[in-house]
Amino acid sequence: MLKKIQHIKKLGVFDDFSWDSEVKNKGGAVQNFVDINIIYGRNYSGKTTLSRIARALETGTLSDKYGSPSFQLKFTDDSDVTPATLSTHGKNIRVFNEDFIRENLRFITNPDDNIEPFAILGDDNNKIEKEIDALEAELGSSVEGNETGLFADKKEAIANYSTAFIEHKQANDNLEKQLADKATNKEIGIKYKPERFGEQNYTIAKLRADIITVKNPNYQPLNSELVAQHEKLIDEKVLPKIPSFSSPKLSFSSLAQQVEMLVTKPISESDKIQALVKDAVLNRWVNEGRTHHRNKYEKCAFCDSDISVERWAELDKHFDEESERLEQFIDILLTTIDTEKKNVNTALSIDQSIFYSKFHSQLTALDARLKAATKEYQFALDELTKQLNARKDDILNIKEYDFPADCTETLTQVWQEYSNLCGESESFSSSLAGEKTKSKAALRLKEVADYLLVINYQTQLDSIESLKQKQDTAQEARSSIVVKITTKQASIAAKKRELNDEEKGAKKVNEYLNNFFGHKFLTLEAKNFEGFAEDAKRIRFEVIRDGKKAYHLSEGECSLLAFCYFLAKLDDVATKDSKPIIWIDDPISSLDGNHIFFIYSLLNAEVVENGKFAQLFVSTHNLDFLKYLRMLNGKYVEPTGSGKLKSYQKDFFVVNRQGKFSTLQSMPDYLKKYITEFNYLFHQIYKCSNVESVDDTNFSSFYNFANNARKFFEIYLYYKYPDQSSDEDKLRLFFGDEKIPAVLVDRINNEFSHLKGCFESGSIPIDVPEMQTAAIQIIERLKQDSEQFSSLMRSVGELVEEQTV
Repeated sequence: MLKKIQHIKKLGVFDDFSWDSEVKNKGGAVQNFVDINIIYGRNYSGKTTLSRIARALETGTLSDKYGSPSFQLKFTDDSDVTPATLSTHGKNIRVFNEDFIRENLRFITNPDDNIEPFAILGDDNNKIEKEIDALEAELGSSVEGNETGLFADKKEAIANYSTAFIEHKQANDNLEKQLADKATNKEIGIKYKPERFGEQNYTIAKLRADIITVKNPNYQPLNSELVAQHEKLIDEKVLPKIPSFSSPKLSFSSLAQQVEMLVTKPISESDKIQALVKDAVLNRWVNEGRTHHRNKYEKCAFCDSDISVERWAELDKHFDEESERLEQFIDILLTTIDTEKKNVNTALSIDQSIFYSKFHSQLTALDARLKAATKEYQFALDELTKQLNARKDDILNIKEYDFPADCTETLTQVWQEYSNLCGESESFSSSLAGEKTKSKAALRLKEVADYLLVINYQTQLDSIESLKQKQDTAQEARSSIVVKITTKQASIAAKKRELNDEEKGAKKVNEYLNNFFGHKFLTLEAKNFEGFAEDAKRIRFEVIRDGKKAYHLSEGECSLLAFCYFLAKLDDVATKDSKPIIWIDDPISSLDGNHIFFIYSLLNAEVVENGKFAQLFVSTHNLDFLKYLRMLNGKYVEPTGSGKLKSYQKDFFVVNRQGKFSTLQSMPDYLKKYITEFNYLFHQIYKCSNVESVDDTNFSSFYNFANNARKFFEIYLYYKYPDQSSDEDKLRLFFGDEKIPAVLVDRINNEFSHLKGCFESGSIPIDVPEMQTAAIQIIERLKQDSEQFSSLMRSVGELVEEQTV
């Protein structure tokens, strides 16, 4: 069943209608459609627009003249129908409105045209009917709660699909919730840790992109060391400029060549004291002694012997200028080598604190290489020094020179790498922001990768995929059953078309015209028209009056004929026994009072009492017709199999137009509850007679009592005493021998229903105790006609006491 029209936008007089905001009962709860729905609205209020939405469900299309409207119809099976699903919703609906008349009864606008025929099942096709019965038995029953056959299979398939859909949705929603939390949750969300992950506008879409990245086989997760490096980097500040470093010029090659020359330089052997030449230590000792004794001692300080002039001459010749100059050169070169060692040792000391953390690991390695290279270089210099000292100690004898390894290139390379890192560090200052962004991105990807492990992301994905396959399988099974049902239904429809009997359609319309309206002047006849194809014939209905095709039908005749045609068409092969949703829009146009009642009678007898509908909608602008529609009643057999009868639910709605736009609302009591104003007036008098104490909730019954009583008696006494007696005489007749009530009621009616002649009444509040007394006396007098009184009480929904029956 149609539950509600959720919204209508930009469609006719409905600009922005919302059901849940507008259609509410007295308690403020949303009021939905029920089995039988009566809709009242004045002309041009929007009733036809509503019927066109319903007819769009039947035909599958909506007029393109509406532009781009929007509407949503919700059904009790939780399905929705929108303009996009008009041709696929599968709902069974039949609509009577002016569009239906225009399409099926074209003769109304073109007298030379005919009426679209419809077929009712023929009588002489037992074989086809048996085939139809077999197909219908295979289809089974579609009654909710008692499905059989394919409909039972469909119900089971739908249930299986629903279970699979829910399981898949729950699993998927759970994973989506976990991902959404990681993206935007205030406690664990990446979005709320921009200082670490660098994404203040992080979303689940960005998280999905990161997941793709970390799931790529080429992605390498950060180890703890790299994590620490990135963490240090994101805390970095711009460092001062690093002091410039100029590496000293190394002279190892030159020094080595000089050492080689001095170590291997020969000394002339002439005039040499052979004993000293052969003993380098003694030679050194003598030379030092010579230095200590010259010009100081005439005797040897060791042996106290005289040192002769000849001995001094021998020593001077032995320790000549050449050897002294060689020793001087050696000393000078030793000093130079020592200076080289100091320069190399102090040339560079690596301070990591002046560098960004990004370079610390490189600096650590470089520092180790620097120390090793410096040590090797100094070792080579020490080797040179050692060889010089050896020659110095044995100045007279040449030495074999041993060339040490030259570490100049290694040390120079280390110094150059350090200079390069200084340059990189300087460049890094300008790109620090970008490097921080990269580090934050790397830490974010590490966070995402770790989170996927925590929530067993891949396991959940596999489970969701498995559930999706299960859902798809269930959906395929459901679709297969639907296709089978559709195929069977199409076969049934095809076979029913083989049983077509259009003549019976015309007879059914004539039956309604004659039996319900006594209209024997107009009839429908089914006529054959030759088609264009060979042996092809087409059936058309013609309106006949006095044996001839009728022209110039009145509006009333057109309305009667159209409604009879619609009701008869509910028995055609496409509709019979299908219990469609029926929507009837204002069927009493241009009809007099008698025909209005006949329309109601036909509707009640043929549709409601026969239970031809799943849901019924009737709209009208006519208050007389509304009065009859209140009496629509019917029962149906409960689908539970108990065989019990249950009454249809019935509710009332009103279409209100305010300015250019309309809305649909629950019908107020004054329209819904009272069949006529007479019933309403009676109810007001009855309520006044039963008030225990006057307050704001019931004051209106007293305030309006005089007018209500006067109008009630004008109607009641006119029909009870239809002669020319005065109102006073009729009141006395009504109250009989009791004259006081008649006088009291007459006084109240005259003084409090008019201000003329009693202006002071208009300047004081209404507070007259006699009003309730008069009301009680009127009710007591009406009770004397128990049948009429009981009927009046029932008409206003009041319980009737047994003693009054």
